[in-house]
Amino acid sequence: MPEIGEVARVVHYIHKHLVGKTLAKVVAQTDENVFGKVGCSAEAFEKALTGKKVLDAKQQGKYFWMIMSSPPHPLMHFGMAGWFKIHNEETDYFKSSRPSEDPSDWPPKYWKFNLQTAEDPVCEAAFVDFRRFARIRLLDCAAEDMRNVSPLMENGPDPVHDKDVLTEEWLVQKLGSKRIPVKALLLDQANISGIGNWVGDEILYNAHIHPEQYSNTLSPAQIRQLHKSIHYICSFAVDTLADSSKFPEEWLFKHRWGKGKKDSSTTLPNGSKFVFLTVGGRTSCVVPSVQKKTGPVKGDVKDERDGDGKADSEGKSKATSGKKALKSKKEEVDEDVSEPAAKGSTGKKDTAKKEKEPTKNSLVEDEDEHESTKPATKKRKPDLKTEAEPEPKKQKANVNANGVKAKPEIANTGRRRSGRVSGKAA
Repeated sequence: MPEIGEVARVVHYIHKHLVGKTLAKVVAQTDENVFGKVGCSAEAFEKALTGKKVLDAKQQGKYFWMIMSSPPHPLMHFGMAGWFKIHNEETDYFKSSRPSEDPSDWPPKYWKFNLQTAEDPVCEAAFVDFRRFARIRLLDCAAEDMRNVSPLMENGPDPVHDKDVLTEEWLVQKLGSKRIPVKALLLDQANISGIGNWVGDEILYNAHIHPEQYSNTLSPAQIRQLHKSIHYICSFAVDTLADSSKFPEEWLFKHRWGKGKKDSSTTLPNGSKFVFLTVGGRTSCVVPSVQKKTGPVKGDVKDERDGDGKADSEGKSKATSGKKALKSKKEEVDEDVSEPAAKGSTGKKDTAKKEKEPTKNSLVEDEDEHESTKPATKKRKPDLKTEAEPEPKKQKANVNANGVKAKPEIANTGRRRSGRVSGKAA
């Protein structure tokens, strides 16, 4: 996900190619996610920007916007995989291992809107997003009021543009007002704008703070260092326009991306080992030898309201609701959006089901599900009790008056046992 440095890179290219120019042509594609989920539409976007002049471009954290010659102004958020491309200009902040697109192919794949300037030389720009988690909206307000309306007003201060707000005193108050893992606090855009997963890990590694430690347990010295680390990492990322080739070699960013790959190293140049933990719903890169637990850490702490160490039901429900609240944030909260589960999937691993050998009956049923012309029937063994032939009834023994069984009477059929007819006349 593009974070504070990557967004600064895009703002840089908008200044370079679009500011001061008039948009002669604006074409947008209908997308109920990118436009529709924030109350905008492709038609409204085209109408609002066509013929307008781009006066400026600004940023707050992960949001950026263009100031037009008159309202409304377009406000954009990249989501998980959005980006802003300039025709015949390399704007990407990383080199993909996949084959690159032909620069002559324009507009690029997955474009959401395409802009064309009136001035010579003509410049074309496009917003792309193949995952459709990006958001594009129009704010009908004065340019100077952009940060005073939703959604920008709900976001915290930008570490680079709002240094006068994000002071050490402000950070002391913010950390002390919450009891959540410090990494989760940094990722919540309502607290501080622009810090995403890799920036948050880099800040905490630089500050020597464990990401799971509760925010309200940090010492004054730790808070002082955390404040310095926030400004240092964020400013460096913005100043270099997120060009990782300019990042210091000792940064985690240079070494963390091999997770899950064969023969990948988990050792930094100084010999320290790093591991991966899940904190605040995100994968965190941690160096245990440096980021030591110096206070209560989530998962290691007893519930204070329950003396026997067992978390009571109220504590559990509050913890659960806290997690849900974090994930129910709008796109302003930095949470990776997982791919939707396939239809009918529960989202859980079916390893046990896959490893289990299917029975004959299950195979028959599976085949029947795909044969729409045949009724789904189930084969079963016959019930011996109900389907077997009934046993013949036993005849009661004939007992005489002396209690001796009498020989059964044999009917005179006129035939011998051999089956021949006797010599008696008929």
